[in-house]
Amino acid sequence: MDGTVLVADDDRTIRTVLTQALTRAGCKVHATSSLMTLMRWVEEGKGDLVISDVVMPDGNGIEALPRIAAERPGLPVIVISAQNTIMTAIQATEADAYDYLPKPFDLPDLMKRAARALNQKRRAAPVQNPSAAKPADDLPLVGRTPAMQALYRLVARVMNADLPVLITGESGTGKSLVARAIHDFSDRRTMPFVTAASADLQGIDGPSALLARARGGTIVFDEIGDFDAEAQGRIVRLLDALPENAPRIVATTQKALAARLEAGTFRGDLYYRLGGVTLAVPALRERVEDIPLLAEHFLARAERDGAPARRLAPEAVALIRAYRWPGNVRQLENALRRLVVTSVEPEISRAEVEAALGATPVESLNVGVQDEGERLSASIARHLRRYFALHNDSLPPPGLYGRILKEMEAPLIEIALDAVAGNQAKCADLLGINRNTLRKKITDLDIRVTRRRKLM
Repeated sequence: MDGTVLVADDDRTIRTVLTQALTRAGCKVHATSSLMTLMRWVEEGKGDLVISDVVMPDGNGIEALPRIAAERPGLPVIVISAQNTIMTAIQATEADAYDYLPKPFDLPDLMKRAARALNQKRRAAPVQNPSAAKPADDLPLVGRTPAMQALYRLVARVMNADLPVLITGESGTGKSLVARAIHDFSDRRTMPFVTAASADLQGIDGPSALLARARGGTIVFDEIGDFDAEAQGRIVRLLDALPENAPRIVATTQKALAARLEAGTFRGDLYYRLGGVTLAVPALRERVEDIPLLAEHFLARAERDGAPARRLAPEAVALIRAYRWPGNVRQLENALRRLVVTSVEPEISRAEVEAALGATPVESLNVGVQDEGERLSASIARHLRRYFALHNDSLPPPGLYGRILKEMEAPLIEIALDAVAGNQAKCADLLGINRNTLRKKITDLDIRVTRRRKLM
């Protein structure tokens, strides 16, 4: 790499790591903890690339993007943030950030993005004011896993495109929330958001009345895989006759439409008209690391709504991470709502979580040994066969190898840490790995370390 990089972050460790890595790669680096200093450097003409945090002691990195663009059109800015919500990704994209990465970030990945930014001549694009969009930032689209961050970035890229969007995912994953986010953060946000059922298409005037209701907003065909042949035909005719300034078309489905197409129960012409952009919303079992974040989000929202303040005990967090959540995010939210009401103490115990989940089918994500003499490899194989079977005729999302390893690593490290009373040096020795490697895994897997005296 060649060029000068301006780094702005109030975390000294991040400044040091980025300075060392970029310097080794051949760049000159200016690092600061002040947004004011960063802006002075930009105004002085310094820097070929900016890497900036969002929340700084003297300002907001995203709100500074229009000023940077006005002062230095074409200067690429990579935004890094610990605020792992869809709002941050969308605001960064709206403000014309070159790229966005959540914290904790993968350093090699950031270096690749920095190299691309330095090598690519950025076009000067008109900048929208990120404060202009203020829909409720209360959607449970929360997560730092790669699958969710990729979804955020794709939503940000397609929200103002005129292409139809097909949103796929299991029941309860948040498909309707993604559809709502695409509308609420887009240029159509002031127009109607209409969810259409099969009944809305009936009659001679059904389709035209639907278009009149939506005007230039968004029409969502929810669970379109359940629409009968007649309704599918009416949608095709509606799409073929869309007027100028037509509404945005979004469809959601938990059904495998490709399999239904092959079976002859879903129209091919509709399938291909809807597939402008396909967004796959991951199941909760595929983003286990996000479960504690979601739990905190739902408990905080309940408190804002007037419920008593509640928190989860560490053992309760471990249990909800290990639970399969067949109903996905919706089931997790409902379970936590019940726990907020039924819990006696401010801290929700593992026993209370077990009681709340007792009436629901439980199937642990963390592999367990059913037969006392069963080998661990056999237990893992049984778990994986069940996991593949859950996807019916389709394959799991890409990245399976890393997800499975994480599910194995997390309980292994948690149990090993517990066995050595939280002593990381002893734990690293027990596991046979480098201490720095253990620290990184603890951070990446969001494992809570509790030091205590071990009674033996």
